[in-house]
Amino acid sequence: MVRILSFFLTRDFCFVVNKSSRRFLRVVIPSVLSTLLCLVDIYDSAKAQPSTSNVLSPKTIPQPLAPTLPGVVSYGDRVTLNGRILPGAWLQQKSRTGKLNTHLSDAAIKQLLGVDLLNNNNPTQQPVQWFSPSTNPIVLTSLITTGYRYLDITNFASTAGWQVQANGNTLVISTPSAKVVNIRQGRQTSGDTIIIDLTRPTPWQISQGAPIPKSPISPLGSEPATPKPTLPLGSEPTTPKPTSPPNREWIVTVEGIAEPTLLRGVGQGEQTPSLNPQVPTPDSLIQGVEVANNQTIVRLSVPFGFAPRINTLANPNRLSIEIRPDAMPVRNIVWATGLRWRQQYFNLGQNRFPVTWLEINPRTSGVKLKPIWTNSDTMVGTAPLIQFAQQQTAVAAINGGYFNRNNRLPLGALRRDNIWVSGPILNRGAIAWNDSGQFYIDRLTLQETIVGSNRVQLPILYLNSGYVQSGIARYTPAWGTTYTPLTDDEIVLVVQQNKILSQITAGKAGETAVPIPQDGYLLTFRGLATANAEQLPVNSTIQINSSTITPEFNRYPHIVGAGPVLLKNHQIVLDAKGEKFSDAFIAEKAIRSGICTTSTGNLAIAAIHNRAGGAGPTLAEHAQLMQLLGCVNALNLDGGSSTSLYLGGQLLDRSPNTAARVHNGIGVFFSDQ
Repeated sequence: MVRILSFFLTRDFCFVVNKSSRRFLRVVIPSVLSTLLCLVDIYDSAKAQPSTSNVLSPKTIPQPLAPTLPGVVSYGDRVTLNGRILPGAWLQQKSRTGKLNTHLSDAAIKQLLGVDLLNNNNPTQQPVQWFSPSTNPIVLTSLITTGYRYLDITNFASTAGWQVQANGNTLVISTPSAKVVNIRQGRQTSGDTIIIDLTRPTPWQISQGAPIPKSPISPLGSEPATPKPTLPLGSEPTTPKPTSPPNREWIVTVEGIAEPTLLRGVGQGEQTPSLNPQVPTPDSLIQGVEVANNQTIVRLSVPFGFAPRINTLANPNRLSIEIRPDAMPVRNIVWATGLRWRQQYFNLGQNRFPVTWLEINPRTSGVKLKPIWTNSDTMVGTAPLIQFAQQQTAVAAINGGYFNRNNRLPLGALRRDNIWVSGPILNRGAIAWNDSGQFYIDRLTLQETIVGSNRVQLPILYLNSGYVQSGIARYTPAWGTTYTPLTDDEIVLVVQQNKILSQITAGKAGETAVPIPQDGYLLTFRGLATANAEQLPVNSTIQINSSTITPEFNRYPHIVGAGPVLLKNHQIVLDAKGEKFSDAFIAEKAIRSGICTTSTGNLAIAAIHNRAGGAGPTLAEHAQLMQLLGCVNALNLDGGSSTSLYLGGQLLDRSPNTAARVHNGIGVFFSDQ
């Protein structure tokens, strides 16, 4: 799949230095005075890196529900930062003394302002670092409502000299003018480091861009490329395969102006050899610098397997941008009572894997887990997890089971509140749970049998599923209001109150939508099974017998299927072949999602990205990493481009523009928020 990042900047003036024009200054004066960031979430996930940027387009952010807190006088979902409209949940609350306090979601504080969240042990107190010593951090008080954790920035903003006021559903923030006085590049043993010197502390953002195609054009000042030999008539030229994956663009935006005289020198000079032989020397790390709308925009070309880690430093004020194979910072944050955010690297042999996970205590009062999917009215559809998790006010979520990307239909078990939304397939792994904090992981089969009044018994192979095989399938109102045949020449029986009302012979797949009775269901006969439809005549009565294998699954109201099962009782039990996964899937090195129970009775939902300097884990490595995480029983979830770990308005493990649309997930809810 191809990922596209559209980043359009229109401005009243713009100073540009880039790789193809390093030796002169270009001034651009377009006619439109606005800035638009447009992120399109179709991409190649295998090359996506763990990200420090999670900014989502404002158009895709749902309006938050009214906060259920006393004293709230205004709230919204947008922030105007020095004239730019950005997504961010906020609220203003009057204290008992009448003071107006402004609260901004921790996701917005991190993404829009560049404030680093430090480790803590108290969910109501969040230490932060922003151009301040880490030994003496600023501490912000927090509160949780409507799926977000809000931090009180009232005193923080005042100390920084910001002007903050509400305007409808928008929080308007104006920060003092800052200047970029220098941009310099050096090397450390871990890789390149870029220092951006500033006159004062100022907000900044970072976003992950698209892969950078390797250009055959020689850079300025280099020797001309060797001419290609003339090919005989009718022969085809051979395109050489790239020796390594392409670099990826990263964009750092600083709320401050760099002078044109500074821009002329950025990105020039000879490259210093790396001090670490494992750290590649890029052709040019800084690909371009622009000044637009009082912002300095630095475009980086980062080698595959590397990513930026940005720190804010004081005395003097500056940004330190390290290009590292292990860029993900370690975190251990008690985000809420019963919910801890963790991330760190785990060693597996010679490899280091970045793991981001949430540890949830399901016995905490008010904490509930539910399967979630994109549209409550139909099983058809996909969307970014960050979008439908916010729409359903989940506090946290992870992507769930498999689905067909073409027709956007589920390919595995989904059961919520004892209602089968979609049935399991291929005896694959699933996780089941109840509202008392009990979980069960194993391989799952649903056995359903039609029993006719004439004593005929016929097996139903699939329930509300996009998995299509010859046989009988059943579609209930949980599927939607109608069912459109997925194969040619299906025979559909309409059943209402256990009575067969009619028999429909469908034609071409996708042409005729058949209504599903609200107090009934449809039976569809495909392939060789169409002959069995005659054994169930119109106006006859039938019943459905249903059970699960293993029977233990019958005890649980909620189920999500994926697979394969990774761990049982601390031991690796991986049998992907037995769960009908392909050889290519088994051997693939890819980004992974997983869910597990721990020895303390807690639940962990985890995202594992590419190893430092390389590709993601195999299934076997995934199982070992879940062991290292402390899992007792563990299940692999849909991964690769689907992997998404959500918390309070942000994706923790990647940029939203690198996350694919998914069909379903597992949501964490706080019922008393």
